[in-house]
Parts: sequence; structure tokens; C-alpha cells
Amino acid sequence: MSRLSRRDFLKLALAMVGAAGGLPYYMRHVEPFWPEVRRFRLPLRGLPEAFRGFRLVHVSDWHIDDEWRSPAPAERWIDLILAQKPHAVAVTGDWITNEPDFAMFRRLGPALRRMAEQVSDGVFFVLGNHDHWANPVFVRESLTHLGLIDLKNTAVVLQVQRARLALAGVDDPWSKRADWQAAHQAVPEGVPAILLAHEPDFADETRRWPRFVLQLSGHSHGGQVCLPGQGPLILPKHAHKYPMGLYDLGSLKLYTNRGLGVVPPKIRLFCRPEITVLTLEPE
Repeated sequence: MSRLSRRDFLKLALAMVGAAGGLPYYMRHVEPFWPEVRRFRLPLRGLPEAFRGFRLVHVSDWHIDDEWRSPAPAERWIDLILAQKPHAVAVTGDWITNEPDFAMFRRLGPALRRMAEQVSDGVFFVLGNHDHWANPVFVRESLTHLGLIDLKNTAVVLQVQRARLALAGVDDPWSKRADWQAAHQAVPEGVPAILLAHEPDFADETRRWPRFVLQLSGHSHGGQVCLPGQGPLILPKHAHKYPMGLYDLGSLKLYTNRGLGVVPPKIRLFCRPEITVLTLEPE
């Protein structure tokens, strides 16, 4: 390889300095607002043929807080969710970060109601640890008032022709509010169920309950900052084992979403916000 000329070396050095100087701005103001839509065809154990092609959008960890100047970023997320033409939407918790965040959360109400009205089979949710640390009653009542469907330790059965698929949920496991037995018993025998649970590492508990064929989780934010070839630098408790992406755990599949929002430090690098589109098919 030929040696760099002095001029080429200076150009390269200037480019590296410029990139380094722009990196903080990119991490704070660009990547956190640049969601990636990830699409998967997902075979599920016991899924009826009538549900082949069922589109389920999975999002998580909005972290709406009082530092937002307007609800516009979340309104754009909702537009992008609706653009996927989902049959159903699953939201796996951490809608807000702290208790003072209620005012901005209320301002997002019309967009959340619009999403609930336009998704044919419903928008389903569970709460996360931050929701419980703030005010779970406020979050839960606000969402149900807007038409979203609460899956707190229960299940809802969807029907296509005579075929059935259940969407179930457990309340936040970290907060010790989860009741797998209640959620499992709410699923009729012989009906496959998709479970919403905020923290992914509790999938090892979910595997004990045979009607659950898929767990959807968030919580990790993918680490927010990843290094190429190394993965996340830091992960929260209960997200070390299954931090992001799709996992095949034998009788159970797990998908961990990287989330839409951030918590301090409010940066992302090589870990864009995520909207997951799962097109279901029989295994």
C-alpha cells in the first residue's frame, strides 16, 4: 500500500476531527429520533392457518418525559406504526419516565386515540418498571380511556373465522406485579398465546407455561450505545440475557425490542429506536 501524502493525511485528519466533533450532536439529536422499522416473518407453534399473514407491530419504552418540547416525535412514531397497516399493536411498557411527565403524556392523547381507532384488532399494552415507579394508576387509566387494551395479568382472544389466537400480558415483573398463572389461565386450552412482558429475562419463567408461544419485551433499549462487533456497553437489570432481537428458546420464542425512547444519558449510537413488524405464520 502506498504511503499517504501529507495533503491526504491532513484531509483524513480533518475528516476524523470533524466526525468526532459532530458525534455528540448525532448521538443526542439525530439517532434517537431516527427509528428503524424491522420486519420479520415469524413462524409460531400452533398458530392456526387462518392467522397466516397476521401483522403484529411491537413497540416499547416510549419514555415520554417533561423535557419534550412537544409531542411531535411520538406523533411521528404513531404515523410510522400506522403506515405498517397492522392488524394489532403490542406495547410492552415504560410509557413515561417519571411522575412529572404527565402533562406531555396528556398532550399525546389525541394521537394515541387515533392509533387505537385505526388498528382493526386493537392496541394492547402492559406497564413497565418506570410506569410503576411513577404512577401506574394514572398511566393505566389514561391509556384505557383512550381506547387501548390493558393486558394486566390477563388475555384477550382474537378470532379469524373459527380460529383463535390469544394476546396475553403480565404486569411488570421487576415490580413483582406479574402473575403468569392468571395470564395463562385466561387463555383457553388449545389456543396459542403471545405474552407481553416488559423485562425480557423473565422469559425463562414464561417457558414454564405451555400456552405461551411468543414473548414480546422491551426494557433494554438495546443498551442505547453499542460498539460494532461488541454489542451494548451497558444494560439494565433483567435485560442481560436477552438484550435485543429474536431468540428461539425451544417451546417459546422471544423478541426484545430496542424501544423508541431513551433515558439519561439521552443518547443512542449504533442502536436506533425500533418499530418491529411481525408477520405471523404457522410453524
